[in-house]
Amino acid sequence: MIDQDGYRLNVGIIIANKQGKLFWGKRIQQEAWQFPQGGIRESETPQQAVFRELREEVGLSPSDVRVLGKTSDWLHYDLPKHLIRHYSQPVCVGQKQIWFLLGLESSDDAINLADHPTPEFETWTWVDYWRPVQEVVNFKQSVYHLALTELEDALNKFWLPK
Repeated sequence: MIDQDGYRLNVGIIIANKQGKLFWGKRIQQEAWQFPQGGIRESETPQQAVFRELREEVGLSPSDVRVLGKTSDWLHYDLPKHLIRHYSQPVCVGQKQIWFLLGLESSDDAINLADHPTPEFETWTWVDYWRPVQEVVNFKQSVYHLALTELEDALNKFWLPK
């Protein structure tokens, strides 16, 4: 779904383990690392999209995770001009995302990148909380920073041991 301003409605998924490390996935056949994310279908709520994308991209079901928090509003990023597909209608100029922070309840073994016929990631690792802001492609850095800043308290409040 693309809104009237040209932004694709999307969800971002931050998965944390009980040590506060974050799932960091390497996109298939690319040197790009990112969090799972995906479009919201017309008939879906953002939370429904999160659980669908979680299954498709990471192989996890709702019972494998716990929702720790979500951003209070949409976060936007613009695509670089060379990535805009002007031949597509409607033209998508960027993403408009609601971010969810999920706590992994299951073991790491539940993560299955090959669960979907067209995998998004070829490998993954656990990383320190702020590392993705430095490593994600530059046009996504500000959104990653905003999402992690807003969701940091939820991680500390609900997940990490006191």
